[in-house]
Amino acid sequence: MGVKFEPLTGRYFTLKSGGNNYRIYMEEAGSGIPMLCRHTAGSDARQYRHILADPEITNRFRVIAFDLPWHGKSNPPKGFRDAEYKITVDGYKQIINDFCMALELKSPVVMGCSTGGRIACHLALENSNYFRAMIALESSDKLEPYYNLDWLHRPDIHGGEVQAAFVSSQVARTSPNEYRWETLWHYMQGGPGVFKSDLHFYWLDGDFDDRSEQIDTTACPIYLMSGEYDCSCTPERTMATAARIAGSKAIIMAEIEHFPMSENPLLFKSYLMPVRDTILKMET
Repeated sequence: MGVKFEPLTGRYFTLKSGGNNYRIYMEEAGSGIPMLCRHTAGSDARQYRHILADPEITNRFRVIAFDLPWHGKSNPPKGFRDAEYKITVDGYKQIINDFCMALELKSPVVMGCSTGGRIACHLALENSNYFRAMIALESSDKLEPYYNLDWLHRPDIHGGEVQAAFVSSQVARTSPNEYRWETLWHYMQGGPGVFKSDLHFYWLDGDFDDRSEQIDTTACPIYLMSGEYDCSCTPERTMATAARIAGSKAIIMAEIEHFPMSENPLLFKSYLMPVRDTILKMET
């Protein structure tokens, strides 16, 4: 009787997308405007647990976070042992669109981090009239590779440990130690080869700097939010992307690096709430 449950619900459903049936795990909390949260490369929706458990955020938003297939608690497709996991721009967009249609989400907001932020911008480019707004965390329209992906999938190396080692430099030293290790633990549990393929999308396949100026922010506002210490999506890359997307708003977050929602949730909230309130005012 003394147990206090967190105010979120987790459940599974089968998503039909791209010729596959995926068993998808999702969590949600709150009610109101749908806000679909997308996790980073090689991780899962646990990164958003602090957002889901915060009633000040969810009292006007139905916050939804799901694990991409092959990630977290979402299964790979049937016969995955005979196939190599590879995420593409078109495949990722299709999964998001199919998820929104399956849940009958009306004019959702998409908030994604890193690869999740990159795909949010692709969705705005493709269908700005459907989506209400995009909150792209730590995501520019172009990045260059900055370490050797071959280390991420080798039989002689523990993939989870090397993944956590790679991203450990992308958690700000000012972030609470408790949340730093929570963020790294998610990476230690990633499936073999998943992070490697996700980064191929983030560094190569997902670039859209030649088309970012085509995004219509009058139909779908875009908020580009990046940590001042981020060595991946640096503040300079964020500002350069904002300059190419007319009408976008760039926000550089002090004392935060690449995982704002999980590495320093309270500080991130102070930056998120004004954006949340602005989106709410769009309704009036």
